[in-house]
Amino acid sequence: MIKEFRDFIAKGNVMDMAVGIIIGAAFTAIVSSMVSDLIEPILGLVTGGTDFSNYFIAMDWNDYPGLSAARDAGAPVFAYGSFITAVINFLIIAFVVFLLVKGVNRIKETAMRKQVAEDSAAGPSSEALLAEIRDLLAGGATSQTVVRAGGDAAPAPEVTPARPPA
Repeated sequence: MIKEFRDFIAKGNVMDMAVGIIIGAAFTAIVSSMVSDLIEPILGLVTGGTDFSNYFIAMDWNDYPGLSAARDAGAPVFAYGSFITAVINFLIIAFVVFLLVKGVNRIKETAMRKQVAEDSAAGPSSEALLAEIRDLLAGGATSQTVVRAGGDAAPAPEVTPARPPA
């Protein structure tokens, strides 16, 4: 069982996932700071300083000055404002992640186009040329070009398929 666990951990996918989780945790701190320190103040200006996090209904029907006071009193609360704030934060974070992924995909696409252009400019690979030669030889055809002593190439006179000896 320990050997199976060691083999599982040693697989590349598990290590990639671990790195992704660690980077994701660090990225969460950056995105949370961006939302709370940069975007929420702008939203506060647009909405007139509305803070949804203090909207609640005390289920014991008493009046409390704020959500924290109701919770400190031990009253059951229906904190719909906190939920609205969480949804708004999620939408903001999801949009920021969407923009980041879109930017990364654009960079990858540009790099792929550049790589394809370089590959096509280089001509066929040696593997492709060898495969073509193999296919020609497998078909029994002889060369279509004859190279003369001076280095000039000329079409071969009558090309006939190779015949096995009788």
